[in-house]
Amino acid sequence: MRIYLAGPEVFLPEARAIGAAKKALCARHGWEGVFPMDPPALSPSGEMDWRRIHAANELLLRGCDALVANLTPFRGVGADPGTVFELGFLRALGRPVHGYTHDPRPHRARVAGARPARGGWEDAQGMRVEDHGLSENLMLEGAIRAAGGVMLRAEAALDWRDLSLFERCLEAIRDA
Repeated sequence: MRIYLAGPEVFLPEARAIGAAKKALCARHGWEGVFPMDPPALSPSGEMDWRRIHAANELLLRGCDALVANLTPFRGVGADPGTVFELGFLRALGRPVHGYTHDPRPHRARVAGARPARGGWEDAQGMRVEDHGLSENLMLEGAIRAAGGVMLRAEAALDWRDLSLFERCLEAIRDA
């Protein structure tokens, strides 16, 4: 099984080393990990700009049987938008998707200024805030659940480089 390893780790200075470590953990389970920075088998032609990066990632995604996404909040309240796209892309192809987050807090608790309001919660601008006790937006966790996937939340905050929860996610997939 080829597993796409989605997440904002691609922005770390040591992204390739993190990708290699994740791929090694996949290999211990007999799977092939595919990191977003890997070259696709059929590489798109042209100048290496954002369009080619996008095309290469879509080629990688299409060649995978499943996805494991790091949904730890990235530069804000929620998951990295590129990771969210990748999760939705593979879900739309009908493939299993799984996720984990290094942030133990539910989504609502991460919204600055969230306060009780009539019938629920709202943010400082008066917009409703989801309060389902989920780690992420209900569409993401709903997609994972609908795919029969695994969603794990850390018990205590973890560093971006910590792969323990990723490894637990792989074990949960294996045991499912």
